[in-house]
Amino acid sequence: MSENSQFRFGAATGVGSLPGGDAREAVKTVTGTFEDFPFLPELPGRGPGADMIGRTAGMLVDLYARVEPSGWRIGDRPGRDTKRARSWLGEDLDALEEFTQGYEGPLKVQAVGPWTLAAALELRNGEAALSDPGACRDLAASLGEGLRLHLADVRRRVPGAQLVLQLDEPTLTAVLRGRVKTASGYRTHRAVDRQVAEATLRDVLGVHTGGPVVVHSCAPDVPFELLRRAGADGIAFDFSLLTERDDEAIGEAVEGGTRLFTGVVPSVDGPLSDPAGSVMGVRTLWRRLGLLPGLLADAVTVTPSCGLAGASPAYARKALAHCVRAARSLADNPE
Repeated sequence: MSENSQFRFGAATGVGSLPGGDAREAVKTVTGTFEDFPFLPELPGRGPGADMIGRTAGMLVDLYARVEPSGWRIGDRPGRDTKRARSWLGEDLDALEEFTQGYEGPLKVQAVGPWTLAAALELRNGEAALSDPGACRDLAASLGEGLRLHLADVRRRVPGAQLVLQLDEPTLTAVLRGRVKTASGYRTHRAVDRQVAEATLRDVLGVHTGGPVVVHSCAPDVPFELLRRAGADGIAFDFSLLTERDDEAIGEAVEGGTRLFTGVVPSVDGPLSDPAGSVMGVRTLWRRLGLLPGLLADAVTVTPSCGLAGASPAYARKALAHCVRAARSLADNPE
C-alpha cells in the first residue's frame, strides 16, 4: 500500500452530487455538515455541463465535447457546452474557496474515471470511445492532464487542505464484462482486458501524487482487487449491493490498508433508521470477517449509498447529517 494508507480520512462524507442549483448553498451545507471531511458538491440539476460526464469532459485537455441528442460527443474545438461546464465548475470552486477559509484537513473532489468516461463519450461516428483502443488511450491521457490542473487549482484555492481525489467508475464492471451496448443497442462492445483496464486506471490515479485516491462505484460486483492493484487507497460502494462473495476481497482490502467508503444511507427520499441501525450491517460484516472491532473507525468512512441528485433538498440535508451521526455510532460502539 502507498504512503497514503496512513492518511487521516474523516469518519463521514458525501459521494458527490446534490439536488438544486445554488453552488453557495450546496457548499455551505457540505462544509457545515462535514467539518472534518467536506467535498466539492456537484449540482447536475443545472443541466448539461453540470452532470458528471459533462463536468469531467470540461476538464479534458486538448479534447472537447458537445451535447448531441444521443449524449456527449467528442468534437474538434471548445464550444458553448465546454464553456458552460467550465463556468459552472469555476462557480463551484469560488464557493468552495469562500467557505473553506482557514480549513486544514481532508477535502474530497470528484471526477469521472477513464472507463466510465470512455463508455459515455461518443466518437464522431456515434459509437462510444470505448470501441476504439486508441481513443481510450487519448482520453485517459487527456483526463490525467486535466485532473492534474484541476487539483492544482483546488490546492491553490484551499492551501490548507489535504486533497482526496475520487474517481467515479459506475460503468467499470460493465466495461470489464462486455455489457456496454453499442449505439444501435443490438450488440455490446467487446470486454476490455482486465490488465489494460488496470494499467489505464493506475496511470490516471497516479496523477494525484500529493494525496490518496478513492474509486467509487454504486453498481453491483465492484472489482475490489483490480482497484486495489491499480493503486486505489479507498473504495466507495453501495453497501446494500454487497454479497458474501465479496467477503474475501473486502477482508483483504481492510488488512491491506484500503479505506472502505461504505454507502449505508439511502440516496433517495425515504425514512431513515436510527444512526446505529444504519451501520448495523457494517458491524455484522466485521464480525463475519473476524476483523478486530477496534479497526472499524480507522478503516471505514460512512457515506450515502450514491449521489443525492435525485433526492429532495430537505432529504439530502438530512441524509448527510445522518452519515455523521452513523459514523459517530460506529466509533462509539464498534461492537
